Amino acid sequence: MEPRKVVTVLDEMRIRDLGVIDDAVVELAPGFTAVTGETGAGKTMVVTSLGLLLGGRADPALVRNGSDRAVVEGRLALSADSPAVARAVEAGAELDDGELLISRTVSAEGRSRAHVGGRSVPVGLLAELGEDLIAVHGQTDQQRLLRPSRQRGALDRYAGEAVAEPLARYREVYRRLREVSTTLEELTTRARERAQEADLLRFGLDEVAAAEPVAGEDVELAAEAERLGHADALSSAATLAHAALAGDPTDPEAVDAGTLLAQSRRALDAVRHHDERLASLADRLNEVGYLLADVAGDLAGYADDLDADPVRLAAVEDRRAVLSHLLRKYAGPEGTLAEVIAWAEAGALRLAELDGDDERIDELGAQETALRAELGDLAAEVSAARQAAADKFAAAVSDELAELAMPHARVSFAISQVDDLSGIEVDGRAVAYGAHGVDEVEVLLAPHPGAQPRPIAKGASGGELSRVMLAVEVVFAGADPVPTYLFDEVDAGVGGKAAVEIGRRLAKLARSAQVVVVTHLPQVAAFADRHLVVEKTNDGTVTRSGVKTLSDEERVRELSRMLAGLEDSELGRAHAEELLAAARTSRAG
Repeated sequence: MEPRKVVTVLDEMRIRDLGVIDDAVVELAPGFTAVTGETGAGKTMVVTSLGLLLGGRADPALVRNGSDRAVVEGRLALSADSPAVARAVEAGAELDDGELLISRTVSAEGRSRAHVGGRSVPVGLLAELGEDLIAVHGQTDQQRLLRPSRQRGALDRYAGEAVAEPLARYREVYRRLREVSTTLEELTTRARERAQEADLLRFGLDEVAAAEPVAGEDVELAAEAERLGHADALSSAATLAHAALAGDPTDPEAVDAGTLLAQSRRALDAVRHHDERLASLADRLNEVGYLLADVAGDLAGYADDLDADPVRLAAVEDRRAVLSHLLRKYAGPEGTLAEVIAWAEAGALRLAELDGDDERIDELGAQETALRAELGDLAAEVSAARQAAADKFAAAVSDELAELAMPHARVSFAISQVDDLSGIEVDGRAVAYGAHGVDEVEVLLAPHPGAQPRPIAKGASGGELSRVMLAVEVVFAGADPVPTYLFDEVDAGVGGKAAVEIGRRLAKLARSAQVVVVTHLPQVAAFADRHLVVEKTNDGTVTRSGVKTLSDEERVRELSRMLAGLEDSELGRAHAEELLAAARTSRAG
């Protein structure tokens, strides 16, 4: 016997005012749990309740007569690395000692509310969590594995490294191809914009190059323009100032500062030897005399050098106009020529980049072609590995179905590709592709000889579908990451040896997952690790004590009731004990 990997997710459900259930607690455990009870006792409410916890449609008709709302609460034990935990925490949920509490409320008016980890959440979140936690197989439930995307993922996990290794290489090349294609598309679709940008840059760079601006030149020219524009006034002022300091040669009688300063110095020099303080003042007058002479000389030189040159002034103003134009276009109203020069340097680099895009487009195009060819080869490798795994899987499921009262049923995989001229070439065909390869994967069922294989959702009746899904799950056991399975009506329309085989396979599946089965067959219930029975009270309701875990003796009585319709029938009890013993022997084998 294989060692059991104990997996438990759904620990407990509390159901209040749902259908015939008044208030009941369903306690679950690792391994295989069977739920039985008389017809109409409310067994299917277990499935209905779980459906609500998984985000199923809220039907106000489910609310028990006389109540204003129905409530289903679940307690789940999850590992810290579970994707469901990450998604719940992202939504604001909090774990309670490592467990996640979820609830669903349905009002009699049809309103529905959901809570996860103490936080109100959209009902859709429950469905998201359910995708990773629980697979429900029943006649009216949407099945995870009925969706082609799930079937492809399950097949890949079943195939193991045979698909995982080439698929990993495929995905890496696929990622690189997307990066190259995105860049190439951006460059080609923006070709017109890039050409316009390059033209504008060339025009601007030509303007700046023709002007040859020098940092700070505009400031110097502004000062020169100011000086040239007032040359006459400046010359007159310098001449007058010079005359006041050094004298006017045209007016011999005019008194100038130099003459007055000389008189002052002679007066002090005559008596300076009598007082040190006065001598100091005389020295200072000497210094003033030297300074006055320097200033007078500079004023004379300034006046001589200053020339009102209209031609030069016009040239300066023209140059300033050119520089002002550059400043407005390439530096802004408060900008400087240094910023204009910096713009030109950056523009030259950008223009070189734009001019190099054509070469880059050619290079990226070559890369894209090579990557698409490589991707096509890898896609073919992945497809071949999938087909090999699919053949093995189909044979295993068909063998399982033969033991589940469907001896002529045949399961197969349809692995196909969609033609797409813009796709990648695989074995001479251009086909659509994605992150998972090029394959469309679907499980087909031919329930009897001569029947055309059809998708399993359409090729089987309700009871057959549950058996097909059981066979699929048994074959996929260990490859599918969903840790909890619930089967309803998996035993519809079968009995005898087929029922025993169903029980044996459910027990096999329970070695690697938590399995909950609602059943009316004692042959199935006998294989369970835990047996729950749903009982109604005299008034037709199921109360808190109405869903209970059976002891060994109680289990014999319940199986006897299921076999003979009588709990204390000696023949029924003997048969029940025989069933339990056979099941124990089978599980141990």
